[in-house]
Amino acid sequence: MQKPSVKDALNPPPLHKPAKPDAAFKASRRAFFRNALTLGAGTLLLPGSPPVLAADNGPGPAKNSGALARFPDLPARVFVDQAGNQMKQAQRQGSRFTSGQVAVNMDFSAAGLKVRVDCPSGPLSRIVLRWETAFPDDTLFLGDHWERGYGDLQWRFLQPERVLPWYFSAHQESTGRTFMVGVKTQPSAFCFWTIDAAGVSLWLDFRNGGGPSQPGDREITAATIITLASAREESPFAALTRFCRLLCPAPRLAPLPICGNNNWYYAYGHDFDADAMRRDAAFLAELAASHRNRPYCVIDAGWTPGSTVPGGPWLSGDPKRFPDMPGLATDMKKIGVRPGIWIRPTALTQVDDPSRLRPGPVNDAEKPLDLTLPENRQLIHNDVACVRSWGYELIKHDFSTYDIFDKWGFEMGAELTDGDWNFQDPTLTNAEIILRHYQTLRAAAGDAVLLGCNTIGHLGAGYFEIQRVGDDTSGHIWERTRRMGINALAYRLPQNGTFFACDPDCAAHTNQTRWEYDRQWLDLVARSGAALFISVDPRTIQANQKSAFRNAMQTALSGGAPGGCESLDWLHTTVPRRWLMGTEKVTYHWEEPTGWNPMKV
Repeated sequence: MQKPSVKDALNPPPLHKPAKPDAAFKASRRAFFRNALTLGAGTLLLPGSPPVLAADNGPGPAKNSGALARFPDLPARVFVDQAGNQMKQAQRQGSRFTSGQVAVNMDFSAAGLKVRVDCPSGPLSRIVLRWETAFPDDTLFLGDHWERGYGDLQWRFLQPERVLPWYFSAHQESTGRTFMVGVKTQPSAFCFWTIDAAGVSLWLDFRNGGGPSQPGDREITAATIITLASAREESPFAALTRFCRLLCPAPRLAPLPICGNNNWYYAYGHDFDADAMRRDAAFLAELAASHRNRPYCVIDAGWTPGSTVPGGPWLSGDPKRFPDMPGLATDMKKIGVRPGIWIRPTALTQVDDPSRLRPGPVNDAEKPLDLTLPENRQLIHNDVACVRSWGYELIKHDFSTYDIFDKWGFEMGAELTDGDWNFQDPTLTNAEIILRHYQTLRAAAGDAVLLGCNTIGHLGAGYFEIQRVGDDTSGHIWERTRRMGINALAYRLPQNGTFFACDPDCAAHTNQTRWEYDRQWLDLVARSGAALFISVDPRTIQANQKSAFRNAMQTALSGGAPGGCESLDWLHTTVPRRWLMGTEKVTYHWEEPTGWNPMKV
């Protein structure tokens, strides 16, 4: 995609006046039908769903249609919550729904069903679109996550209160049929789905912070909805991968696989310096040998003063341990690797002006910036541009979702944050604020690779080359790697190469974790085609372990196992053991002698 300029990144794009959809509704719908045919067998955008049959009694799969469910063209009902305290049903006129000061317009096109919202005066909190449909009783459902997965991604039977961010898949194992529906990447609202016995609801969250936004006299293109039905004999993994490709028509992908090492899981931000990073770089260069794809050696948190995960400013390294950051980047390149670095640009450790901080809940020593203030966006731009100017070719930016909402992804649910508070500019939705932040990062990074950690993947797709898709693995406790890493890799792998490169987090090894398990995780990540980052102290490695790391790095630098990778048992477990690598079936053994550890990790 075209890179935004600095000016574009620091200022929101112009917002247009609303169009009148009703007059052109029928014509655009006919065009939608025609264009939908070009998407290939099995592709069903909304108007391509099976027709309602006269013999049907109420919502449900259309008889003899071969589809898992019937998804009507337009929602049966639309509800609007302006102030955040009451849902009101909107009145319908064709494809336009109105309630109070709010108008919801829906347009069909080749891209999908576009949802456009006007609220020229007054507040806007949430809008719910409701379709009356049903799935067979034995259907399994899979959704995505707000940011990283936390060991909790899985196929489940119907759970009406379950929040399914961005998209969901429905699969009936007895027939092999899969149906998917979702919003395309980079929407202007936080979107999630709920499914119950009587229908499907799409919740669009337009809030600003924890309170209503005040959009003013502009139109918000909230989301574009598409659906897909699996082709004959297409696995649910293959169908979801194809669907992710439709959800993100313009991913930003690196020309070669992204791999490397990262010092976090043996250092954890303590007791390392520039010489330790040169040692890591030499070890990585040896593993990569003469491979034409050069790996990244990433300096994780701890290279500046402050806590183990400090905020800014990001103008220099620790004067004793990292006195010359540009010189260290140059040394890494001479050794034969590409330098990478970690930053937390959305918070400050040193606060000179409290008026620049975000309102709302804060439960951290580092203080989050208000991302609606131009001076803060400029600060973030300058910080990222600074580390890029030092010569670092991969920039791992971390903690922004936590700094924005004061919650981790598994805590966000339908509320996202606590309290009734607003950013200093209340006119933008949370999604728009985050999209503009990602645009700022992209403009400042230039041609460097951006790795988003604790970032919203559905908003970052198209801006980041690589995304952390799961919570931290571990150099201390194998159970954490098993629970977080394997789960994230299995359920987020359809996004690999369709949204961005997926980083399931590091394949670490220390004297606190057993090699027999670390070795298997290393092998899986390397062969999966996802991004492989290892985390190991070269001074502690044994000869057989070094050989395994070398083989894994060579495989990952070449793009993983030929023919691709998918889990074979992901319908029935949160931690798949059986995998298909090209044409080879591989079984991993993740269980410790006592079985799986149920304790908090």
